[in-house]
Amino acid sequence: MASGEVVGLVGPNGAGKTTALRCISGIVRPTEGSIRVDGHDTIREERQAKQRLALLAELPNPYELLTIWEHLQFVAMAYGTEDILEARGEDILRRMRLLDRRNDLVLTLSKGMKQKLAVACAFIHGATVYLLDEPLMGMDPKGQREFMEMVRETAEAGAAALVSTHILDTAERICDRILVLSRGRVIAEGGLDEIRRRAAVDGGRLEDAFLALTETEEIPE
Repeated sequence: MASGEVVGLVGPNGAGKTTALRCISGIVRPTEGSIRVDGHDTIREERQAKQRLALLAELPNPYELLTIWEHLQFVAMAYGTEDILEARGEDILRRMRLLDRRNDLVLTLSKGMKQKLAVACAFIHGATVYLLDEPLMGMDPKGQREFMEMVRETAEAGAAALVSTHILDTAERICDRILVLSRGRVIAEGGLDEIRRRAAVDGGRLEDAFLALTETEEIPE
């Protein structure tokens, strides 16, 4: 990914999307090759690489006995960005419609609100690379729109984002480039026109090209 780029990662269940994000974030060590984040090797320069990353996991698991604001404080302290916490945190919570609940314990939040909290934690420290795994899961339409605007604004400010999603309309709307995965391999890459060409689909939405690509993909020997 290049600075300022939003890349979509799409594929059927089990294609390897979450595994790819876990490898980049350092949760899983790659079996071969190397990964660099902002020029830093994720194994040999693990600390420097992770300082530049923000990860939104597919199934966030916030601490139930911390408040919303305490979560943001915790993340800011971990990344040494307490100086931007107040202004940045309030703005993000306002956009996620969580500001009036900033002092509420997580155990009182709905599933959608927990997802919004996870988004806030990912964006709070001003990363240069964002790894976003099914970021819209459980979120209401207003939250989804705010999230997509935040991703685009972040890219315009020079960061890069890798968005793994099953919601193909989302990838089509916010991504500059799309990677289609099947059984751990990239079977198509590029903008929407290139994906259509690779799928031999004349016009139509990303969904049409995606289905054509993945339905005809043969199991490798």
